[in-house]
Amino acid sequence: MNGQLPDFNRTVLVTGGSGFMWVYLDYCCSRRSLESVEDRANYTFIRGDVCNSQLVNHIFDTENIDVIFHLAAKTHVESSFETPAAFQRVNVDGTRVLLGAAHQARHRPQRFVYVSTDEVYGAGLDRVFDESSPVRPSNPYSATKAAAEYLVRSYWDKYKFPIIITRSNNIYGPRQFTEKVIPRFLTLLQMNRKCTIQGTLPQSRHFLFVDDAIDAFLLVLEKGILGEIYNVGTSCEIPILQLARELVKTVKNVPDSEVNDWLEFVPDRPHVDLRYPISCEKLQQLGWRAEVSWAEGIRRTVKWYRDNADFWRISCPWLPFLHTSKLSA
Repeated sequence: MNGQLPDFNRTVLVTGGSGFMWVYLDYCCSRRSLESVEDRANYTFIRGDVCNSQLVNHIFDTENIDVIFHLAAKTHVESSFETPAAFQRVNVDGTRVLLGAAHQARHRPQRFVYVSTDEVYGAGLDRVFDESSPVRPSNPYSATKAAAEYLVRSYWDKYKFPIIITRSNNIYGPRQFTEKVIPRFLTLLQMNRKCTIQGTLPQSRHFLFVDDAIDAFLLVLEKGILGEIYNVGTSCEIPILQLARELVKTVKNVPDSEVNDWLEFVPDRPHVDLRYPISCEKLQQLGWRAEVSWAEGIRRTVKWYRDNADFWRISCPWLPFLHTSKLSA
């Protein structure tokens, strides 16, 4: 079943829409991210809790929702060890509430796209994960994403509810909250503070520019096979230490001999996976390729944070701003 969508105007519900990927307000979201679309006639912002079944049911009762992109989630790995119940609530219970409302809606949705993560596979050293690889999450965050995936799949298995799951690499780009590694390093450097490197093990991550991720999600919406999982990956693997050095040279414009002056090694978090290599051949067969090079993507990202240095401070003035060494890679 390829489930080709008919060509018509669709009502799309995006959860987590005030994050940096798309046009659930949590600490890492900002209404300022929506400024470019908030005046459009075909756009409505609903502020609410994805776990609020009364609100979610009301949305499906009053709007003819054709497509759901479910992105709302808590994603900070280190915080998931500190407050696992909060991750359980948002990532699992929120998905359960949304699925139930969508399935029971009088107007049957055409697609429910659940945006998951490569971290559900666990760490991979010499192996590359494809969609058939076993799921072995190694932290509370990825465990809740895996659990939510099983919930989503159960609606396909029992009801043939039209779901598709994506598992993506680290997505980066403008507007991303400062707990993530790239904006964190950029913000620290702009504040004349050192980049904090956790631990001494050779961590690396595959980085996918936000525009390429969105293109992948839209392609899966149009051409993805119902009930299937699609990895959304990139060959751009960057060691975290190399990332820090590159950003130091770009932001501080210092010679190689002075780069180490802007690095600080701090204790590692409780558990860290060194890398998450995935194969996205299945998605590429639909016609997708990552188009934005690392050089171009990081250039655009650095420029945005340089031009909008106070974006998150103004958006979230109640937050302690970068007071700890936390980061999520």
